[in-house]
Amino acid sequence: MRDAKATSWDGVTGHWWDDANTNQKVVHALASRMVLNLTGRKNEKQAWDALFRSFNDTHKLGSAGYRPGERIAIKINCNQDRAPEWEADAPKNGLPSPHAVVALVTQLIEMGGVRGADIMLYDAAGTRNVGQPIHNRIRANSNREFQAVKFLVGADYNQGDRMSPTPDTANPVQFSGGKLPAAYLPQQVTEAKYVINMALLRPHGMAGVTLTGKNHFGSVYFPNDGGWSPRALHGAVMRTQPMGSYNVLVDLFGHRQLGGKTMLFVLDGLYTAEHNEGSVFKWASFGDHWASSMLMSQDPVAIDSVGLDILRNEPRATEVRGNADNYLHEASQAAKPPSGTVYNPDGSGALASLGVHEHWNDATARKYSRNLGRKEGIELIAQV
Repeated sequence: MRDAKATSWDGVTGHWWDDANTNQKVVHALASRMVLNLTGRKNEKQAWDALFRSFNDTHKLGSAGYRPGERIAIKINCNQDRAPEWEADAPKNGLPSPHAVVALVTQLIEMGGVRGADIMLYDAAGTRNVGQPIHNRIRANSNREFQAVKFLVGADYNQGDRMSPTPDTANPVQFSGGKLPAAYLPQQVTEAKYVINMALLRPHGMAGVTLTGKNHFGSVYFPNDGGWSPRALHGAVMRTQPMGSYNVLVDLFGHRQLGGKTMLFVLDGLYTAEHNEGSVFKWASFGDHWASSMLMSQDPVAIDSVGLDILRNEPRATEVRGNADNYLHEASQAAKPPSGTVYNPDGSGALASLGVHEHWNDATARKYSRNLGRKEGIELIAQV
């Protein structure tokens, strides 16, 4: 979904996340249309019930929908959120849109019937915070359900009502290639029944792109190599690696406590930065306007495939080069990947395919296999 009316920042006045520059009503409408289009249901309550039931059915957990007390961990990408308040260079850096986060939380509470106490927003990396623009926008709603939403952040910023992560040593991530040490996840995440992966639509200087796959770099703990930091994994996601190389993102996608219990994947592309350390930029491919976009899917490989195609088509996204899609080839063929790696991140057995990967036919038509009438492949429902 894309609606240029969602974003109106002039690049100078105030901040891009201010109400004057981002239209919450339009963003709510984007989220509403996406969940309806994704599920094919007539209203949002039916749509969310269908999403929960679909997850439980495919995971052999019965056909029930959400039940009070079942927790939902929402992973957002706060890589650039390194202060209590977004100050200094933050107005230009790529951060999660508070308006997009609020739209998702509002959908869950008001349409999905989810208790606020069962919702947790998090990024566990030690230098990261879920800053005041997001936190305060949630808390600004006087509804007690919004007051009960939880925040889990890196230990550097556990002030106020924010929690710090506790490593769960019972559920290690065993990386399947190389000699990487085991990582551990926040216990507050492994205790949740559902995960929602709300990533950024953004280029990345090292990996080429940072989408839903790389979002879980903010979920890992290494006791002897940086603590709550993904530093140990950097060498295994490089866009300079040849195609057919092992990639750690497949292990994160496939681990039963991360990708294995993710019910929904979302890409926030309202204001997209030029790369992970860069400034938000207007897109030449969208008429010299902000990206003003959001994407939603139940398939992590498919949504990242589409996100990569969108980014690769943008001439100003200069970091999207090299073999940025290597991890998608590996993940889609995880049972027999090009690298020959046996992906088994949680010790429960080798992974099967994690989703569908392909590229669109061209940047004008933007059609995938099912758009072209084939029975299998990606179907892109696009309203731009």
